[in-house]
Amino acid sequence: MPHPEIVRGVSGGGPSVLISGARAPVALHLARLFDGAGWRVVLADTPAKPLSAASRACAAYFRLPPPRFEPARYGDAVEALVVRENVSLVVPTCEEVFYLAHMWRERQPAALLFAPDIDLLQRVHDKYAFIELCRSLGLAVPHTRLLRGKDDVLSVRAEAADLVFKPVWSRFASRVLVHPSRAELDGLSPSPQAPWVAQQFLPGEELSVYAVAREGRLAVFSLYRSIYRAGKGAGICFQPLEDERARAFVERFVAGTGWTGQISFDLMRMADGAVLPLECNPRATSGLHFFRNPKGFVAAATGDTGFVERDVARPQTVRLAMWIYGLPAALRAGGVGRFRRDLNAADELLDWPGDAAPKRAQWLALGEIATLALRHGISLQRASTRDIEWDGPDQSSI
Repeated sequence: MPHPEIVRGVSGGGPSVLISGARAPVALHLARLFDGAGWRVVLADTPAKPLSAASRACAAYFRLPPPRFEPARYGDAVEALVVRENVSLVVPTCEEVFYLAHMWRERQPAALLFAPDIDLLQRVHDKYAFIELCRSLGLAVPHTRLLRGKDDVLSVRAEAADLVFKPVWSRFASRVLVHPSRAELDGLSPSPQAPWVAQQFLPGEELSVYAVAREGRLAVFSLYRSIYRAGKGAGICFQPLEDERARAFVERFVAGTGWTGQISFDLMRMADGAVLPLECNPRATSGLHFFRNPKGFVAAATGDTGFVERDVARPQTVRLAMWIYGLPAALRAGGVGRFRRDLNAADELLDWPGDAAPKRAQWLALGEIATLALRHGISLQRASTRDIEWDGPDQSSI
């Protein structure tokens, strides 16, 4: 059963939406958008003090068991929560989407899960299966090979200098090897349960996409690039972009898969303007922050209108993350002046009229993650997702 409710807010009395992954800034942003569109917003996650729980958009926050380690108890808690809070729509934001989709298949709760079925989710999360799916839809893709054992690694050793190696199940560019050395290759031990891919290295500009689709029709589209990252992975300062070929790729993909829900992509724009896919994240990402019109966004996402354009043109950032990750990177690269200019040019994405508490609450949320990182001897980034990671049906990373 669920842990006790820990926050009760002031959100309105319209239809109830449950937003999971409350630790994430995108969950906070979705809560604000749904609240502004007249929905009653219920939030849920594992941490005791997630960022979003402090928001005035939050009518209620519930603490859940960790889905990666206690999936049955997690399912029980979510099912009870949907009934008790009269939830009609569940919107996942992070990798808990896989656990929820699996639960929806087995238990079929009354609420609508805003995500595809578990088979399609797993297929796009798998870095090899995703590329093969794109190929089957007639989309251009980088040459990608599946590595399921040492012999597969040996078969690509001669061309390793032109390849990128990464686990099929991974996130935040964790463990990615670009132009690996012989010693790094020798250290790879892929298996059928934990395979890797060897992908053609693409010299170009990396682009990111956040999108929402309904039954294969694109409803929300946001293209952007990360100016600063937390290590090699998640962006912490990003600016909006335009590219018709990127939008055409997404339109063709969601149409070919009949996609419903949120979906995000990492793409590469080549020198000739061609756009090729790298990987897919079937969840919310930072491109969401370029939408601040609640009624327009929610109407498009939930099916009342056709398509909504983003309404934010300035770069977006979390300043605390910039000081933690961006400044050290700038110091190493000798780019402190550029760091200062970029920081000043970007809006703080946590700011929202009449809702200042989450900006203060980020310190408590960071402290909780830091404590977890110290306890388990892992990075802050890994600690932030440890309990919701999905590494395939057999969860081989546990």
